[in-house]
Amino acid sequence: MSFNEIVFFSAFIAFILAILMLDLGVFSKNDHVVSFKEAAIWSGVWVALSLGFFFLIDSHGDWIHGVDNFAELQTIQQKYAPQVKLNPADFEGSLQNYRDNMSLEFITGWLLEYALSVDNIFVIILIFTSFGVREKYYKKVLFWGILGAIVMRCIFIFVGSALIQRAEWVLYIFGLFLVITGVRMFLNRNQEDEIDPNHHPVVKFASRRFSVYPRYVNDRFFIRKAGKLMMTPLFLVVLIIEFTDLLFAVDSVPAVFSVTKDPYVVFFSNIFAIMGLRSMFFFLANIMHIFHYLKVGLSVLLVFIGVKMLAHHYLQAWGFETAYSLYIIMTILLVSVVASLIFPQKKQPLEPPVKKPENKPESSDELLHL
Repeated sequence: MSFNEIVFFSAFIAFILAILMLDLGVFSKNDHVVSFKEAAIWSGVWVALSLGFFFLIDSHGDWIHGVDNFAELQTIQQKYAPQVKLNPADFEGSLQNYRDNMSLEFITGWLLEYALSVDNIFVIILIFTSFGVREKYYKKVLFWGILGAIVMRCIFIFVGSALIQRAEWVLYIFGLFLVITGVRMFLNRNQEDEIDPNHHPVVKFASRRFSVYPRYVNDRFFIRKAGKLMMTPLFLVVLIIEFTDLLFAVDSVPAVFSVTKDPYVVFFSNIFAIMGLRSMFFFLANIMHIFHYLKVGLSVLLVFIGVKMLAHHYLQAWGFETAYSLYIIMTILLVSVVASLIFPQKKQPLEPPVKKPENKPESSDELLHL
């Protein structure tokens, strides 16, 4: 890392943490069920911040790597963006070309990551439902889950970038993996996902190595019983969401590397997307079933990205620009959303309601059999 990269990266992390702390300390002092209106407002805030960052990069993207002359610009261009055209006689013009490309890579990566995060929402809803988490605790769990995701994404992205810089053939492995993942997602699109709380690998791992209290205790992650510190099932849910994000990162991070090789652009686009994911979760949780063709669109998207990585040398020689990826991604998503609205899913016959047991565990929190 150069001095400029350290300063810009540190300022970015400080900004993200400040927004999170503001949300947690000022707007979310008390646990509450996030309303549709609150979720919509925060979703709008994160979209606005992402677009603001897009314009910042377009006007001052050279701040990230500290480009002060043409030689430095050429070094960065050869390393991360060989498709950008430079003119030795016009440093300012070349610099703006570089900024334009970087900002376009950011917004394309952000949109791609945002789209792939939608599938993550399905899984998070399933986790909360399977573990019987109260809705008013969703926001707190997602807050700490996102903090962990930031750390994991940082490690994953910069390790991946180092591998690509040392061995470009890693891109072919990423590409093949994405194609296989996309095909599997399409083939399994109609399967019902299930989670068994008592047999989840994270639950088994934690139960064998740590002391786990079998009941939820309001919003607490840890509790002390008989002088012994024990984690609660709510903290287990945080760990499971972290584990789930790690699995999704295996798909989404390589996908963004198909858009740009610059690890900072990959990281910034990823973080803005997963920050918006928390708000988008509450915004879309109750209407996700409407977009039933979205999984088909995401599977096609993954296959497209994988093929693009496998053929990146040919596409680069042909002059395939970042804007083309943005247009294709937007088209795939738009078609899947419009198709879902035009051809709504047939309603399933209602099942008779299941009578709930009258005796419930203390504080109406469910017991987890560990």
